[in-house]
Amino acid sequence: MEEQLVVEGIVEDIIYQNEENGYTVCTIEYEGEEVSCVGMMLGVHPGEEVRIVGEWTTHPIYGRQLKVDTFDKSIPKTVQGIERYLASGAIKGIGPKTARKIVKHFGLDTFRIIESEPTVLSQIQGISEKKAKEISEVFRAQHELRTAMMVLQEFGITPTYAIKIYKRYKDQTVEVIKTNPYRLAEDIFGIGFKKADEIAMQIGIARNDPQRIKTGVLYLLNNASLEGHTYLPRDLLIGRARELLTVPEEAIMLIENALDELSIQRTIIVKNYDNRICVFLKYLFDRELQIARKLIDLAALYEKDMPFDFERELKQTEKELEIKLVEEQREAVRHVLLNGVTILTGGPGTGKTTTIKAILHMLEKAGEDVLLAAPTGRAAKRMSEATNMQAQTIHRLLEIGYLKEDDQRQMFNRNAENPLEADVIVIDEMSMVDVNLMYALMQAVQEGQRVILIGDADQLPSVGAGNVLKDMIRSERLPVVRLTQIFRQAQESAIVMNAHRINQGDEPVYNEKNTDFFFMARSVQQQVQDTIIELITTRIPKFQKVDPLKEIQVLVPMRKGLLGVNELNKVLQKALNPPALTKVEKEYRDTIFRIGDKVMQIKNNYNTPWKILAPTGYPLDEGIGVFNGDCGMVKAIDLQREVLTVLFDDHKTAEYEFNQLDELELAYAVTIHKSQGSEYPVVILPIHSGPPMLLSRNLLYTGVTRAKKMVVVVGLKDTVSRMIANNSELERYTNLMTHLRQLI
Repeated sequence: MEEQLVVEGIVEDIIYQNEENGYTVCTIEYEGEEVSCVGMMLGVHPGEEVRIVGEWTTHPIYGRQLKVDTFDKSIPKTVQGIERYLASGAIKGIGPKTARKIVKHFGLDTFRIIESEPTVLSQIQGISEKKAKEISEVFRAQHELRTAMMVLQEFGITPTYAIKIYKRYKDQTVEVIKTNPYRLAEDIFGIGFKKADEIAMQIGIARNDPQRIKTGVLYLLNNASLEGHTYLPRDLLIGRARELLTVPEEAIMLIENALDELSIQRTIIVKNYDNRICVFLKYLFDRELQIARKLIDLAALYEKDMPFDFERELKQTEKELEIKLVEEQREAVRHVLLNGVTILTGGPGTGKTTTIKAILHMLEKAGEDVLLAAPTGRAAKRMSEATNMQAQTIHRLLEIGYLKEDDQRQMFNRNAENPLEADVIVIDEMSMVDVNLMYALMQAVQEGQRVILIGDADQLPSVGAGNVLKDMIRSERLPVVRLTQIFRQAQESAIVMNAHRINQGDEPVYNEKNTDFFFMARSVQQQVQDTIIELITTRIPKFQKVDPLKEIQVLVPMRKGLLGVNELNKVLQKALNPPALTKVEKEYRDTIFRIGDKVMQIKNNYNTPWKILAPTGYPLDEGIGVFNGDCGMVKAIDLQREVLTVLFDDHKTAEYEFNQLDELELAYAVTIHKSQGSEYPVVILPIHSGPPMLLSRNLLYTGVTRAKKMVVVVGLKDTVSRMIANNSELERYTNLMTHLRQLI
């Protein structure tokens, strides 16, 4: 790639322009030559003078192009340029003939007349006063866009975000930036406090400005929710605020004043629990409280006696399903049939699936309508396969609705006004469910319905805010059934037995004869990486007869380093899906996306449309929403339309414009956190050195329990031992348990 250069010229032709994201392909006249330019150039038109900062690239099909990093433009200054600009269709209502008439009449004064004296335009035959006014409004809007884009670029805002900002504020863009840039952190997804603060410092806003302090506090609370917390202790919040805002210790009063003001405005809630002052974002406090209230109301539905002969019906169920339940499984069935809420928890091999089958069979025989759901598409698919009943994602169960692009809130069509229609709702993989999703679910459940919540409490908590499953269990206010007996068939699996050993703090047993659990000692990180590539490309596919792309998954504790997600994905992509002339690819930031790549959605997008297509291309189903953790494969890349197509594991096909590719990442290797709710035939776990906070027992346990047929641990046994010994979970500041205890 060549070094950056500055090119000044006149826009000749617009070959392609996406009005939504501003991506443009155009030609400009530069030093007597026609140059092809590609990049974000919203609102550029033929005839305009542009100044482009960019670099030369070579496209495999279209040849040499100037890739635009930044640009600014000015309106034409010659009569010929003005006529060409107006004739290009840049202003609705003016075509080539009208443009010629206007410029002939007003000459170099044309733009001033259009902007400041539009009624004078009506002197031109064919232009009424109404049309003249409309032309003037369009021209002024373009001027505002031009000014806004230039101002935003001056503050170091990328064209992609500049377009998002302009769409949000329109003609108020420059005023917002120059009077209160902190609004960007609140209103524009992807622009945080630090970028807004950088702009604020440039325009001279003081470090002790009250708005700066308040925005910083809210940023920290929002950031804490991304770490899993629903509140922060006040002292911890003040300490983080001092560090973020770089205010001296004596200025703590400013932070305290901001907390007081935000509390008065009811943006935050401040509570004292057990001599700890806790600061909540109001919506998270309210959601945990509403979850607790609904659970208590549902739990109040308790029946002392069965409406039928339980023992007789259970024996009949065992006979029909050809199963034999042990006492704790029978007790689980009894609990579910008697209680409004039941939490069913247990590790691998303890018979959760068999128990659920028996419960569903008895409910079906009793004429009960049952709905099944799980947090992710993969988990829902596993639930369907295990029960032979239809299961769906919780988002789909709740009928997610369409939101405008600038609205990041969830909206579900199933809610308190339009509740779910069923007698029983069964949710699997509850450890993955965060406060926001649990709140939406509880809103859609009505009193009188039964809820069965299934999960392994020893797995990692949800990626989002809250610790819902553990808080419900620890509250001791809801019926909980724990399955602990490991069945004989499961005992034959080293994966199952080692998972339980790890969970109990014991060392796993490796490399036994006829085992499915292996350890390969490698002391150097590069050796670990080389071994993983050998395993996934050669040894395991040969030994297990599995597809390395679809049936082997590398799960890692962390993102950074030689054995982190980022580096492993690069080397695994090179090994499993190398470049070829037949494979179209798109470079986006530090990632190359190529047809055939494994990819994962890394944020919830409630507006992305999807379809399920028949082999003929006929749509069998369609909807909106793709979610954090959804995995699939790149099926197509259209360089002309600037669109990448993903076929997800649940058969949904979704299209991504190139400016949306920050929502995807390669998935040859994924973090153990992101793997929750999924199962893979073969799991490879690189376990080497790393921070103690990232090397915990429940992280290792979660990784091991993702595998069905084989686990291969590659790295250091000492690190595995330290992980097993490290049973200290990262503390999550959550309040659902407290609410449940206080409501009874």
